[in-house]
Amino acid sequence: MSADTTTGQQGAFSAEERAAMKERAKETKARPRGAKADTETDCLAKIAEMEGTDRELAEGIHALVKANAPELIAKTWYGMPAYAQPGKGGKLICFFQPAAKFKARYATLGFDGAAALDDGTMWPTAFALTELTPDTEARIAALVKQAAG
Repeated sequence: MSADTTTGQQGAFSAEERAAMKERAKETKARPRGAKADTETDCLAKIAEMEGTDRELAEGIHALVKANAPELIAKTWYGMPAYAQPGKGGKLICFFQPAAKFKARYATLGFDGAAALDDGTMWPTAFALTELTPDTEARIAALVKQAAG
């Protein structure tokens, strides 16, 4: 939690955090339990709403995930593009957080607890992302393959 910029209260959620929580609530209520969801369309729609670098990065991440871990299901998570294991468990593997969403300096490629990135007793689970270069794309491809297990 961050300080609320409108009231200055410590521990209150920012307007951006509250908006993300509302988006998550909509995502979980959007479809009745057991209904077949077209989550890829939802994911692509969120990417299409982005502008500039965020959109370019999100499109690139989407293409890299689909090429390197095609078994993962594209969806939205807190209003962000995300990729999860197939099936009822559908555990989240990775997500893209656009810089504009929380007025951050950079976008983030994050990995959730189900991602198989374990490396000893400590490993990164989020990466700042400013552009997709061939080296960056190769690194992301390797991470996505590893994370998907």
